[in-house]
Amino acid sequence: MAFAPNDESFMQRALELAREGVALASPNPRVGAVVVRHGNIVGRGSYTYDGVKHAEVLALEPAGAEARGSTLYLNLEPCSHQGRTGPCAEAVIAAGVKRVVAAMRDPNPLVHGKGLEMLRAAGIEVVEGVCEAEARKLNESFAKYIRYKTPLVTLKAGMTLDGKIAPPPGESGNPSALGAGDVSAGWITSEEARAHLQELRHASDAILVGVGTVVADDPLLTDRSGRLRRRPLMRVILDSRLRLPLDSRVVKTANQDVLILCSMAEEKRKQALEAHGVRVEQVAMVSADRPMASNVRRMPVRRRTGTGAPIKPAPSPGIAPAGRPDMQKVVERLGELEITSVLSEGGALLNWAALAAGIVDKVFLYYAPKILAGTGSVPFASGEGFRRLNEAAKVNSVTLHRFGEDFAVEGYLRDPYE
Repeated sequence: MAFAPNDESFMQRALELAREGVALASPNPRVGAVVVRHGNIVGRGSYTYDGVKHAEVLALEPAGAEARGSTLYLNLEPCSHQGRTGPCAEAVIAAGVKRVVAAMRDPNPLVHGKGLEMLRAAGIEVVEGVCEAEARKLNESFAKYIRYKTPLVTLKAGMTLDGKIAPPPGESGNPSALGAGDVSAGWITSEEARAHLQELRHASDAILVGVGTVVADDPLLTDRSGRLRRRPLMRVILDSRLRLPLDSRVVKTANQDVLILCSMAEEKRKQALEAHGVRVEQVAMVSADRPMASNVRRMPVRRRTGTGAPIKPAPSPGIAPAGRPDMQKVVERLGELEITSVLSEGGALLNWAALAAGIVDKVFLYYAPKILAGTGSVPFASGEGFRRLNEAAKVNSVTLHRFGEDFAVEGYLRDPYE
């Protein structure tokens, strides 16, 4: 298990290759691999879903005969099961690799540790844990999805220092649901922060908003990073009664990449939306108001039984007003569509509903050095909140980021690996 002097630098190269799979590998993990012989890289590979072949195989192929006696670096252990391709662990053994350095074990219960066991059984030296923290963060959405069959939900908001995401409704410059409204110029957050938001969108499979966002702001809700992606960013809109305007920019640009989840689908209205390329589905409603969930960290989880069936998170005692879409059912449906990551960009009501229902895994909150005092300004979350401080949702593993004059708080309400 001893690390060699160059292990970290070669693993960083594997991680760089893995990052090339952002938006190209989902619903599978992002994996990069390099083959090193006598201190030189002789093969490299980056996994993409459409490319089918796994990163290990793509790295071993150009290495050819030089793979024998080499060291293979990869950010995720080789798979040990038959999927769209054969077990990569077998390919590594057949190539004659002498040493494998893996940043982390595969969170997929079908693999977890088994690939490394196969390598050790074949006499290959295996080293684990090099750059593990970076590797875990890179594939956190895959970890959540493959274990629970629901996506990693990140709640994003941009706000002032006093926690306001927009000025009072009706004021000028009020893109309320995006949390970017500035009384005079139309934005709260800086250009740097808004550019970073596009990176978050690019790394996500779907964006989630309420219909109020569309009615108020007429946003496009697209990935404008300019980078390639395998699937269009799915624009998911919670619209209980199909109020989405047919002349909205979302509808005008729809091409089966806009999904409305409603509680009641009036047939004529549904047909009109579908004629514009919008997908409309009904989802279960909350039948009665429920008490607010306490600290999300305490949500119990059913353990895997060893049958290979997906783990289902235990229902939280979340809250949502009766008649609105059940947020837990929403994320379950998105999981069925192989959505591994969701960026929630709603306004105050959706922020409250998502937090209260216990579906939020992490937050990315941008703050501008501004104070929007006064009555009527839109708060970060609006609803029946936590009543005591010890009930508040606890954000863990907090990281601070700077974007020009703005800063952002990134943290986790639950660890997708636990």
